[in-house]
Amino acid sequence: MTAYYLDIHVLQSVPPSNVNRDDTGAPKTALYGGIRRARVSSQAWKKAVRKSFKDTLPAQQRGSRTLRVVELIMERLAEAHPEIPENERRERALAVVSALKLKAEKPRAREGSDKDPIEQTQYLVFYSRQQIARLAELAATSTDKVSPREAKKAANSDHGIEVALFGRMVADSKDLNVDSAVQVAHAISTHAVETESDYFTAVDDYKLPEDDAGAGMIGNIEFNSSTLYRFATVDLSELEHNLGDKQLTAQAAAAFARGFIMSMPTGKQNTFANNTFPDAVAVQLRAGRSASFVGAFEEPVTADGTGFVRGSCEALADYAGHSEKAFLGTPVASFTAHVGERTKAIESMGTSLPLDELLTQMRDAVSQVLDKGAA
Repeated sequence: MTAYYLDIHVLQSVPPSNVNRDDTGAPKTALYGGIRRARVSSQAWKKAVRKSFKDTLPAQQRGSRTLRVVELIMERLAEAHPEIPENERRERALAVVSALKLKAEKPRAREGSDKDPIEQTQYLVFYSRQQIARLAELAATSTDKVSPREAKKAANSDHGIEVALFGRMVADSKDLNVDSAVQVAHAISTHAVETESDYFTAVDDYKLPEDDAGAGMIGNIEFNSSTLYRFATVDLSELEHNLGDKQLTAQAAAAFARGFIMSMPTGKQNTFANNTFPDAVAVQLRAGRSASFVGAFEEPVTADGTGFVRGSCEALADYAGHSEKAFLGTPVASFTAHVGERTKAIESMGTSLPLDELLTQMRDAVSQVLDKGAA
């Protein structure tokens, strides 16, 4: 059976910003092609995509990655079964969590709070809202010891789009693991970057005339600016396996593509207002394997007084064309969207469409290959 992959290539110019910081507060960077590049981690962009789902996915298709599984089950019990007393809800929720072989411990009590803290799992666990509802129903209907078999069944069905896309790892119960259908690359600049520093001061609005002449606060914020190459791929076969529904798989792929293309991590956004959107996008449906075109930028793009966007689009389109002739063959379907003449080179990678039309045609193409695979 042929495997199909949805590859998403994005070129995006970002002005002075600090989108994703390292442990010293500086923008993350990486060496590529022997040159220092700006970098935004895959984790940062995946979080931004998940945040975007609040506006694009129905609540029952979303999930929660949290230590507070006991609390979520208790809240669902309170909504669906208000007749169960609060202290009993807690015991029932703990019984379900124990049946799932998750270890739960009480956190430290919050200072100034007289409430007894509710147990938390030892590590983050990812469940869909449907799964939390099923686990709560199991907690409500179990009159004796909760069956581990029934608990795992409740936690291993109705993954929802979010869990099906990003997967789940449960260290203490590996049969609850869900393989991720998505891979997201660290975004890197197509060119060399230098990190700069902004020295700032703040004035005390109520400073008295007799006070000293110094500022109320001083500091430094490091930043850089870049044109980023971003890449992600969706394993459509794995996604269909996780969801068990072809049309829902196509919907999930389209939701992820929109979220990845249009989202932006929020690091230091209030300081820099770096609310840009992509300059150019190519979305390709491939059979057999996925293909990143980051090799287009192993030799860094140079500005030559015209910026980096035009040269990056030309480099990407040229590399993609040669890669397809030499190794990959043509994609099953390919669509592009871009802004203005300087990004026109990207049109050689596929049919040029506005984003909404691109996503609609992409979703239809995904449905067709999934139906073909089932025939």
